[in-house]
Amino acid sequence: MKKEISLLTTVAAPAPAGTPGTDTPPRTTHRWQFLRAGGVDQVVFRSGEDIARIAELDQKLWVALACPTRGIDFDPRTLDLIDTDGDGRVRPPEVIAACQWACERLRSADVLLAGGGTLSLDDLDDTRTPGADLAREGRRILDLLGKQDTHTLTLADIADRGEWLAAMRFNGDGVVTPDTATDDALRTTIEEAMRTHGSTPDRHAQTPGLDRAHAEAFMADAQAIRDWYAQGDEEALLPLGARTLAAAEALRAVAAKIDDFFARCRVAAYDVQAVVALNPSPEAYDALAGHTLDASVQPVAELPLAPVTPHRGLPLAGSSLNPAWAEAMAVFARDAVTPLLGERDTLEEAPWQSLRHQLAPCDAWIAARPANALAGLPRERIEALLATRDALLALITEDEAAEHHNRLLTDLEKLLRLQRDLRVLLHNFVSFKAFYRREGAIFQAGTLYLDGRSCELTVQVQDTARHAALAGLAKTCLAYCDCTRQGQKMSIVAAFTAGDVDFLFVGRNGVFYDRQGHDWDATITKLIENPTSVAQAFFAPYKKFVRLIEEQVAKRAAASEAGSHAALQTLAGSVATADRPADVNTSAKPATKPGPLLPNTSRIDVGTVAAIGVALGSISAVLVGIFGKFIDLGQWIPVALVGIVIAISGPSMLIAWLKLRQRSLGPILDASGWAINGRMKVNVRLGGMLSQTARVPPGAKRIAPDPYRQRHGLARALAITCVVGAVLLLAWRLDWLDTRLPPRLQHDPATAATPSA
Repeated sequence: MKKEISLLTTVAAPAPAGTPGTDTPPRTTHRWQFLRAGGVDQVVFRSGEDIARIAELDQKLWVALACPTRGIDFDPRTLDLIDTDGDGRVRPPEVIAACQWACERLRSADVLLAGGGTLSLDDLDDTRTPGADLAREGRRILDLLGKQDTHTLTLADIADRGEWLAAMRFNGDGVVTPDTATDDALRTTIEEAMRTHGSTPDRHAQTPGLDRAHAEAFMADAQAIRDWYAQGDEEALLPLGARTLAAAEALRAVAAKIDDFFARCRVAAYDVQAVVALNPSPEAYDALAGHTLDASVQPVAELPLAPVTPHRGLPLAGSSLNPAWAEAMAVFARDAVTPLLGERDTLEEAPWQSLRHQLAPCDAWIAARPANALAGLPRERIEALLATRDALLALITEDEAAEHHNRLLTDLEKLLRLQRDLRVLLHNFVSFKAFYRREGAIFQAGTLYLDGRSCELTVQVQDTARHAALAGLAKTCLAYCDCTRQGQKMSIVAAFTAGDVDFLFVGRNGVFYDRQGHDWDATITKLIENPTSVAQAFFAPYKKFVRLIEEQVAKRAAASEAGSHAALQTLAGSVATADRPADVNTSAKPATKPGPLLPNTSRIDVGTVAAIGVALGSISAVLVGIFGKFIDLGQWIPVALVGIVIAISGPSMLIAWLKLRQRSLGPILDASGWAINGRMKVNVRLGGMLSQTARVPPGAKRIAPDPYRQRHGLARALAITCVVGAVLLLAWRLDWLDTRLPPRLQHDPATAATPSA
C-alpha cells in the first residue's frame, strides 16, 4: 500500500480531461505521483499544483466518477456549492470547475491543501479581478465586524455576517417590505401594491414584500387608470361635471331593464291582445307563491319594471314599480333624471332616449375604463399612488445594489469552504486515500458493534432491497440493519470481513455509533452470507456435518418422544377404563397385531434380529477393513490424514479463496449512488482491520478461572485416550517400539531377534 509510482508524460499541448466522445487520454507535462492501494493506482496530491492541474489527470485514473450530495459524512452546503446543476450528484467536471475556480482567486493553490477553514487576505490574488474583489469585500467585512487589526477571515465570520446582512434594511434580494419605507405614503403604496398585485417573500424571515416586477406592474396599472381619468376631462363627456360619472353609472345599472319596459309597452300599443302575454302570467305568480319571498331575489327581479300597458310612462317610484328594482331606480332618478330632466314621478320614452343621448359619451368612456385591480379607486387615490412611484423604485434599486456584496459574500463562503473541504473531497473522490489509510472515508457511516466485533465499513442505505441486489456482487458478508434513536430511523449496511458468521442471523441486535458519536439501536434485517477467511472455510464442512448430525438426532428424538407419548396415552386410557365392561363392538373387532417396535409387543421377531446382526457385522467388517488398510499405510498415514482433510475442506477453502480474491468495495458504493471507477479490492489484511474481533488488551491478565466454564471430563479423557492409542499404534506399526517391547508384542519378532543371534 505504500509503494509509490511516478508517472511522467511529455506532450506539448494540454487537453481537458475526460473530453466527451473521445478515448484519448489528456495530454500533460505535469509529473504525477500514484499510490497503489486496493489493486488500483491512486493519485497523490502533494502540492497545490496537483490541484490546479487536475483537469489534465486522465479520468480513467479517478477512483470515483460520481457521488451523492446526501447520505455521506461531508458538509452538504459545500457539496451544494460544487453541484452547480443542482441534481444532487457531484461529477468530475464539477470537481474540476471547483478546483479551477478556487485557484483563479488565490495566489498559490497550496492554500487548498492546508485546510482549516481560515483564509488570509494576503492569500487572495489581487492582481486579477475576482481575487481583488474578494480581497476588498473581505476587508470590508472585517471592518464591519470590528477586526481592523487582523487580515484573517474565518468561515464563522462569513456565516455570521450572512445572517446579519439578511436582517439588514437592504439585504440585496430586491424585495422591499412596508417596514423598509421611511414615510407613511410610501408604506401605504407598498401595502396597496401587495394587496392588489401579490407579494414576494423577503430573504429575511420570509416576510411578504414587493419586488421590482410587482411594483412596475402596479404602477403601470395606476398610470393606465390615470390616463383614463384624463380622457374624461373633455366637456362633452361631462355635462354634469364631476356628477356625470355617478349619473352614467346609475343609468348603466338600469338601462337594460328600462329598455325592456318601453319595448313591451310599444308591443302592447301595437296589439292590445299582447298585454296579457307581456305581463307575468298567473302560473308565474303561483310558482312564486310557493316559496318564501324576498323582494330582491332573482325570480322577482326578472319581472318587468312595472305593469305593461299601451303608451304608459315608467313610474320612478311607488307601489307600481318592481320592488326588486326600487333602490336602483331611486338612485337613477336622483343622480341622472333630476339633474338632467328635472323633478318628475314618471319617465316617458322620449325623455328616456334624450337622457341616454346626453350620457352616451360618458357611458362609452366608462366602458373604455381599464379592467385592472385599481379600476375602482378614485382619481385622488390614483394620483397619490403615482406620486410615490419614483421613491418606490429608488427604494428597490437601493436594495438591489446590496446584492453585489451578497454575491461576493457567497464567493467568500465558497472559497473558505473549498479551502477547508476540497482536500478531503479529493482524497475521497479522485483517490480513496482516506479509506485505505483508515482516516475515515466520507462514505463510512460509523461503526457497528455486534457479535463481539466492530465493523468500520458501514454505509448508509435508502432502499435495502434495491441496494442488496447490486451489493451482493461485492462477494462480502453484508448485514443490513435498521437503526433507531429517539424516534429517528435510518438503515445501514455493515461489511463483516473478519471472524466467523456462525451467529449472525436476522433479528440479532447491536449498537451503531455514527460519525458524530451518537449511539443507535441496530437490528439485522437482511443478511448476505459470504466467507470471511480461508480459515473459516476450513472448518465450515465440519461445522455443517455436526449441525446435520444434531438435526438428525433431534428429529429422531422428537419422533421417539412422539411415539412414547402416544403409547403412554394408550396405556393411560386402558388403565382409566379398566373397570368398565368391554364394548361389544370393540370386542368384536379383531385385535391388531403389534409391531416389533411397539411397547406392548409380546414376542421378538427372530428374523428381524438376525437381519440387524448381519447388518452390524457387515458394517463392522467394512470399518475394520478400512482401518486395517489405513494402518498398512505405515509412515504414509500422516499423508493420508492430510489428504482426507484436504478432500473434506479443500473445496470449501477453494471457493472461499476465489470469493475473497473477488471481494471489493465497488458494488457496495455503486448501490449507494456512487460511480466507482475500479474494483477497489478488500483483501484479507484490509478486511482484518475493517472488522476487528474482541481481544483482551495487552498486559491484562485474568485474576480467576471461569467458574462456569464447560467441563469436558469424560469426553476429554476419551479424546486423549484415542489420540494416545493412535500414536502408539502408529509407532508400533512403524517398528519404533520393537526395541522396547517383549518379543511376543513386537511387530516383527523374527526381525528383532536377528541381532542377538
